[in-house]
Amino acid sequence: MPDWPHSPIHQLSDQGAYMVTAATYRQDLLFLGKPRLDFLQATILEQLSLMNWNLQAWCVLPNHNHLIATSDDPASLAKTIRKIHSITARHINAEDNKPGRQVWFQYWDSHITFEKSYLARLNYVHQNAQYHGLIKNAENYSWCSTSWFAREATPAFYNTVMNFKTDKLKVKDIDCNNPNES
Repeated sequence: MPDWPHSPIHQLSDQGAYMVTAATYRQDLLFLGKPRLDFLQATILEQLSLMNWNLQAWCVLPNHNHLIATSDDPASLAKTIRKIHSITARHINAEDNKPGRQVWFQYWDSHITFEKSYLARLNYVHQNAQYHGLIKNAENYSWCSTSWFAREATPAFYNTVMNFKTDKLKVKDIDCNNPNES
């Protein structure tokens, strides 16, 4: 079957690590504020765990999120992302009294096959809130994995990841300050 040219390709057949970026419709800041960010993060963590995805890194922002996870069943990723989007969309649409409003636009995934690419992407996701200027130190951002990673990783691995260059990465990202200008 030929790839559909108008949406991201989701080829989820190989085991290993995947990076996922999901964006809200029109990049609207629909998850602005602590309660909404808390709910989105909790839903992501819960649903990935329920589907046996081993989360390696995440960053949840008001209009998009990034995650890196591994699984022995990569085909379950599409179902998992749909479930996350369904739960979170219904929740904030109920809060805003806007039933049926489109909350999520789409998501992009990539299978990470090279160690250096994996390390660079881990650093990128851990530092994403800082990259967007939301906080000076990513470890202080409540909706990402940086502080967890600092506690759980060995000092050597932590230093390797956090000092790994990300300047040559090609990652779909959304501007949190001017979301509709990306």
